[in-house]
Amino acid sequence: MPAVRPRLLYVTDLAYQARGRRYCDEDILLTSRLRADFDLALCHPGDAAALMDAFDAVVVRNSGPVLGHREAYDAFRERASSAGTRVYNPLTGRADMAGKQYLVDLSAAGFPVVPTVDRPEDLHRLPPADRYVVKPKLGADSLGLRIVTADALPALADGATLVQPHVDFAYEVSFYFVDDAFQYALYAPHPDRRWRLEPYEATAQDLAFARRFIDWNGLTHGVQRVDACRAPGGELLLVELEDLNPYLSLDALDDAARDAFVAALTRSLHRFLAG
Repeated sequence: MPAVRPRLLYVTDLAYQARGRRYCDEDILLTSRLRADFDLALCHPGDAAALMDAFDAVVVRNSGPVLGHREAYDAFRERASSAGTRVYNPLTGRADMAGKQYLVDLSAAGFPVVPTVDRPEDLHRLPPADRYVVKPKLGADSLGLRIVTADALPALADGATLVQPHVDFAYEVSFYFVDDAFQYALYAPHPDRRWRLEPYEATAQDLAFARRFIDWNGLTHGVQRVDACRAPGGELLLVELEDLNPYLSLDALDDAARDAFVAALTRSLHRFLAG
């Protein structure tokens, strides 16, 4: 009899329309490769709670912003937690998985983060700027983002929004990890074209910056993306730590780098299932 292969429920919204990205292409590629090692079925995030009991683990990938299916996602989390279902990434993430409060907390703790506050009494902590960015804590894909002047901030910093100075950065760069292992980095050399990404040669200093946030988050398994910007002073500042369903921009990699990532993900999933 052949050995029983692990069964994965792969959660994705193939119809989700993202600006500048085709989520469906990435998940079609990944699932076509993962089928070499796993029995695998795809489902919409709205169906995950009803289907997951028939699988050894649930892999949450390009499922779109949780805001689009909040009730279904909350029901999935509750059921998975109570049943002890293996979910990849694990549901213990402290970053985007739990909302954007971590940016406020990390900023207050002195981490290299774009300065962030959420209350009127803390606005003095922000450096002076001509413009400020205001966005919802439970936002995604720039939904609800506004750029305002300082006089508008007291009325907008209501605890449910994030307030940050508008940083005139040189470029944005993303560092991609599987478990705690760095895989590759990509950057957008033109700030007005966020998703026109090119390979980026990360320095030891860059990786020390990114790994600081991976270590802080403490996920033992999973895929994470550390998004940063190169500030006017030359330092990197964290923009976002995506630990729920980070888009991987695999189409920006060459074949060798893409193959290496798929191999790392496959090994990680086997370790996750064995653990």
